[in-house]
Amino acid sequence: MLDAAHGGDDPGAKLGAQAEKDFALALAGRLRSLLVARGMDVVVTREADVDLDADHRAEIANHAAAAACLSLHATLAGANGGPSVHLFLSSLPATKDVGLLPWRTAQSAWIERSIALAGVLNAALNAAGIPVALGRTPLAPLDSMTCPAAAVELALPPFADAHQASEAANAEFVPKVADALAAALVEWRSSESLPGRNQAGEPQP
Repeated sequence: MLDAAHGGDDPGAKLGAQAEKDFALALAGRLRSLLVARGMDVVVTREADVDLDADHRAEIANHAAAAACLSLHATLAGANGGPSVHLFLSSLPATKDVGLLPWRTAQSAWIERSIALAGVLNAALNAAGIPVALGRTPLAPLDSMTCPAAAVELALPPFADAHQASEAANAEFVPKVADALAAALVEWRSSESLPGRNQAGEPQP
């Protein structure tokens, strides 16, 4: 599942002449096309500029029983920073309880699989020569998702002319990131399809 962050009355960060909500939607569309071309079924939380709260985003992921969910974001890198990707996971502690969990802490039963997903994403991005920063923080809607989930934030390079930001970023860096993410998710799907794993992705006896 691909979750294009923000939307509607929530524009997100300002990326030159483009709002984060529009950038995230375009990135979700690009990545969805790459994954569908590789034979994957893809669910998206939004296909237009609409308001969508965190609970609804988590409900879509949980109803889809997604093998993985990426929440897509973007920001501008610092004045001296080059393009990079930030991977964030929920900061909830892991639990082995896969029964009924409070809505706000449902991700705790999936943290170990989310960490594994982040490892696959990190490896693919690094192989493509893309710097990656990893972190954990309270994240809505990820905290309520019952699937391996990660937030992917593209840190775009600053530009002297803010109106060039969208065009220049899309020219090289964004397709490179999308290709790496697609490759990672194909690898992840293969590993999740292996026999001998339970619903939480853990090895079975």
